[in-house]
Amino acid sequence: MITTHDDFAASKLVDHAHAADHLTDREKQLVGLAVSLTRGCVQCTGARIRRALESGISHDSVIQAIDVAAAVNAAVTTAVALQGFEKEEL
Repeated sequence: MITTHDDFAASKLVDHAHAADHLTDREKQLVGLAVSLTRGCVQCTGARIRRALESGISHDSVIQAIDVAAAVNAAVTTAVALQGFEKEEL
């Protein structure tokens, strides 16, 4: 028996989230790309970049979205470090 991504409940959750109509497909692709990047999934990130480009997002916009995700991730890292300093009263 071969187990695939579709065997897991999380796959159905992703499908459900993408079926919602409050965000455009382009917006969904950018959110998905940001999460994939910050979680460090190379396979997911590559697929998200491809889907973003296929949804009509320009290459420059994809690069800018990656830069924003990286900057936000860096800011979160800094905030967590500061909380660590505070917790330890350093």
